[in-house]
Amino acid sequence: MREGELVALIGANGAGKTTTLKAITGTQAWAGGDVQYKGASMRGLASHQLVARGLAMVPEGRGVFARMTIAENLLMGAYARSDKAQIRADEERMFGIFPRLKERAQQMAGTLSGGEQQMLAMARALMSRPDVLLLDEPSMGLSPLMVEKVFEVVRTVSAQGVTILLVEQNAKLALQAADRGYVMDSGLVTLSGDAKQLLDDPKVRAAYLGEEPAA
Repeated sequence: MREGELVALIGANGAGKTTTLKAITGTQAWAGGDVQYKGASMRGLASHQLVARGLAMVPEGRGVFARMTIAENLLMGAYARSDKAQIRADEERMFGIFPRLKERAQQMAGTLSGGEQQMLAMARALMSRPDVLLLDEPSMGLSPLMVEKVFEVVRTVSAQGVTILLVEQNAKLALQAADRGYVMDSGLVTLSGDAKQLLDDPKVRAAYLGEEPAA
């Protein structure tokens, strides 16, 4: 991935997309090879060290701290920071991006709807001021209206210069938002290239967009 890019990783269930993210973040052991970040190997680095170096992940299933308030969850996203004034400013910025969270700032995260929890998980990750943001299935289980909001935020964050790796089963939305894309099947990358070209590729359209292949 190049700095500032939005890259989509698409594929069917079990293709290895989430495993790839876990390998990048050090929560899954590597069978071999290496992961390079900012020109250096990530081997042996703990997850909290990666956060301090500008890498953040929004996991599949959101993973919010259910017994903490929205405001407390946001502060947890900034635990590696010590610039209190800027943390407060970023909290307000998150409330600007996600107005629904501001309305419920003192509500327990576990009582939020799935869409609201997804917003919170994204906001919490952004509170670390990441250079690279990993998103694992952000649209899963959400209503069409909430999916639209999530992708609106993804595009906004990308436009602000944050590098994004987006793992997503909704191939059409992912490729429409991305600069480049990778197609994964059974742990292997089978196609890659410009996202718009992949979106027009007959194999991709047949396999992931539900279209019948041309006769």
